[in-house]
Amino acid sequence: MAMSGILNADDIKKAMGAFSAPESFDHKKFFEMVGLKAKSCDEVKKVFLVLDADNSGFIEEEELKYVLKGFSKDGRDLTDKETKEFLRAADKDGDGKIGVDEFATLVKE
Repeated sequence: MAMSGILNADDIKKAMGAFSAPESFDHKKFFEMVGLKAKSCDEVKKVFLVLDADNSGFIEEEELKYVLKGFSKDGRDLTDKETKEFLRAADKDGDGKIGVDEFATLVKE
């Protein structure tokens, strides 16, 4: 499933442009800009499934680095610092990965 089936393509494009510079990624602003914050819990879970590239049921640190590519194939890789900050914000149970419920909670914050 492509993100454009869940989110508005223009919103994705605007958000990708806003965070195109290294060290500019802010997950709260990004989720708001792409319209994910306003989506239902089921739609947020569909986005999670797209980002869970290896279908493990979790988004691990390595997958987080490529999170913007999940929204647009032209997306940049997150820097190591951005990746670690994103993981720290989402990983509420401290297991080093993001589960679907942690992701949904993060999106709605």
